[in-house]
Amino acid sequence: MTKTEIGHKIAAEMGIKQIDAKRIVQMTLDGIIDCLLSEGRLELRRFGIFDVRVRKPRKARNPRTGVECMVPERKVVCFKAGRIMKGRVAAIAQS
Repeated sequence: MTKTEIGHKIAAEMGIKQIDAKRIVQMTLDGIIDCLLSEGRLELRRFGIFDVRVRKPRKARNPRTGVECMVPERKVVCFKAGRIMKGRVAAIAQS
């Protein structure tokens, strides 16, 4: 599902214009990014936790040339699904 499809679905269910729904979706995603940049963690109850972590520097190998190089330390976003989301996904997977 794409961001546009989410906007269309919200517009249809809420009876609002698609342009307004798309704007709401974009504002929500921008808010998540802003929160991660400023605080490093965002917890959405019943959904999950977004967390910024530091990945340590490491050795890597170029697959084409085989030359080893160092990959510097960097920040990455991790997501841990909440209990309700895990349960619903597991229920679908089992059926």
